[in-house]
Amino acid sequence: MTASKIPAKMEDTPRIERLIVLAERLIAALEGDIAALKDGRHAVLSTEDPEIQKLTAQYGREAQGFDLRIAESAPGALRQRFVAITAKFRDVLQLHARMIARVKNASEGMIRAIAVEVDRANAPMRTYGPRPGYKPQSSGAMVFNKVV
Repeated sequence: MTASKIPAKMEDTPRIERLIVLAERLIAALEGDIAALKDGRHAVLSTEDPEIQKLTAQYGREAQGFDLRIAESAPGALRQRFVAITAKFRDVLQLHARMIARVKNASEGMIRAIAVEVDRANAPMRTYGPRPGYKPQSSGAMVFNKVV
């Protein structure tokens, strides 16, 4: 085997620990958002905080270059902790996305209902008389009188 085909054992314990710490902080923020959304407090979402957005970007950069071999070569306890926190992070993200989608659908539904009601209120009243500016069309029939 050539050197490029031999799987290298990678160990980067500080990187795994950084990912765990970042994930724990993001989980706490997401759980706070979920609680706020359940209580109907949409204005106090912590994911809108610039610090949380920086943490999210930092987590994305750290996770982007993460190799599975790093986790495999980590000590057992650290690997188990990493797998557990990653699974919890994924579950919390999915729940957060569902809650945001629910709020979005509810608010869009209210906006649509209001728009329909405004259109209905602004629609002209139907009357039995001719409409203003309405010119009746010719029937196209020929009119004969008794002279012909």
